[in-house]
Amino acid sequence: MIKKGKAMPQKNLELWQHPHLFHADKKTLEKRTLLVVAITFLTMIAEIVLGWLANSMALLADGWHMGTHAFALGISLLAYILARKYAHDRRFTFGTWKIEILGAYSSAIVLGLAGAAMVPTALGRFFKPLAIRYDQAIIMALIGLAVNLLSAAILNFSGRRPEHGCHEHWRQDLNLKSAYLHVVADAMTSVLAIAALLAAKYFGWNWLDPAVGILGAVLILNWAASLLKETSGILLEREMDSPLVEAIRLKMEEDGDTRVSDMHLWKVAQDKYACIISLVTAKNCPLADYKNRLQVFSELVHVTIELNPCR
Repeated sequence: MIKKGKAMPQKNLELWQHPHLFHADKKTLEKRTLLVVAITFLTMIAEIVLGWLANSMALLADGWHMGTHAFALGISLLAYILARKYAHDRRFTFGTWKIEILGAYSSAIVLGLAGAAMVPTALGRFFKPLAIRYDQAIIMALIGLAVNLLSAAILNFSGRRPEHGCHEHWRQDLNLKSAYLHVVADAMTSVLAIAALLAAKYFGWNWLDPAVGILGAVLILNWAASLLKETSGILLEREMDSPLVEAIRLKMEEDGDTRVSDMHLWKVAQDKYACIISLVTAKNCPLADYKNRLQVFSELVHVTIELNPCR
């Protein structure tokens, strides 16, 4: 019992304090993303220089297209760096995980813009077809495909778990997912372009080139929209429709007397949640009893419970 007028000793206060770092260390993912950014950037420089020396507008255009992907991948890399750098900064109430989500959201916007930019260009080719240098275009598409397949292989952790015993699968890392979608989208457009160019060269199906451009744009826009929906929901803390909300409510009210009058649930890391619960009860149960009921939910890493007596 603390006597009136005396402050609680700092040592006792520290016993009740705890860190607010809930997400895993991702240095390995950061290094792999850096490697992919470097590969993409070097490919961009090589294509621009070779295009300039060879007077190839197609090669120059693909070089600048690579630049948009290098920019988007750079956003993902920056998000990892900032999340790690400020991980122990107490100004971030629940850690820095949402820096990664903000990076994924921004990267999804760039992906969507790239997909949208493909549509008018492809539609224009239907009405005003241009002469295509097939051999040069196919070689360029093959180089782009090789670079993107290499990048996808670097980012793909199918059988590996993140560091420090974290059990989330890598695909649940939305920042990594955004980077992965960029290289996969580019690889997909390269495959479609190669198929269309071969068909146009050997069968005269010139209409197939803009057609696959529109198809690729639609798929990219769909991926971007899905990623934007997922990341914006986290940034706006739209979590109250989660099945976990009802499971917590049932657990807290299992004694037949306690009622949940208010609840707030939000994500603070991959599959990790913080929760504030306001309870009304006529029983004189200690607060620890209610907290013990929540031990079955491993997803909850930060819980605040308010007890209000029912008079």
